[in-house]
Amino acid sequence: MSQTLLKVIGLKVAYGGIQAVKGVDFEVREGELVSLIGSNGAGKTTTMKAITGLLPLKEGDIQYLGESIRGKGAWDMVKKGLAMVPEGRGVFTRMTITENLQMGAHIRNDKAGIAQDLEKVFTIFPRLKERRDQLAGTMSGGEQQMLAMGRALMSRPKVLLLDEPSMGLSPIMVDKIFEVVREVHSQGVTILLVEQNASRALEIADRGYVMESGLISMSGNAKEMLDDPKVRAAYLGE
Repeated sequence: MSQTLLKVIGLKVAYGGIQAVKGVDFEVREGELVSLIGSNGAGKTTTMKAITGLLPLKEGDIQYLGESIRGKGAWDMVKKGLAMVPEGRGVFTRMTITENLQMGAHIRNDKAGIAQDLEKVFTIFPRLKERRDQLAGTMSGGEQQMLAMGRALMSRPKVLLLDEPSMGLSPIMVDKIFEVVREVHSQGVTILLVEQNASRALEIADRGYVMESGLISMSGNAKEMLDDPKVRAAYLGE
């Protein structure tokens, strides 16, 4: 069995006086694509921010490669191989596409490897290559999402955390983004995907977790969850 790369144990997170995450346990094993689904306000994004050091833990622990990373900052996480594409994308709008991608490699100093990875990202995202000198702020939401994903890949992550990558995108762009997530995963990158679009997230995942009101209410094989009447009724509109 493949090793567990990321393990969340009894995670509790509170901010603004609200306990958003109330004791969550889950794991992501090497080579997996794991989807964390649930309605808006379930605590998914808060969980992601806690994993990457953007929010402090109230209780519990987060282990990465067998070691506790509790209290570590976001910068340390990237250096250790945990890269996150945040909800809302967060691209550098006044920089070009190429400059944004190079920022993703700021922790590296292997020039040849960086150049090689830049070409690899351009292969995955041909649209970015076509517009490499364009300012990121002038791109569409879907293109910015591709750029944010490409930038995260430039750090050569062991685990890629994707927070709501399809949010606010046109149906055509949603198709493209899920295609790219599948492609990145097929290249050996372990992925934790947080997504409101439950059916699309479970279609491409190995395993899934359902989060409701700050707790994990269900977990299992993603294909089986897709066929589960309770999941279908609550999240797939059936």
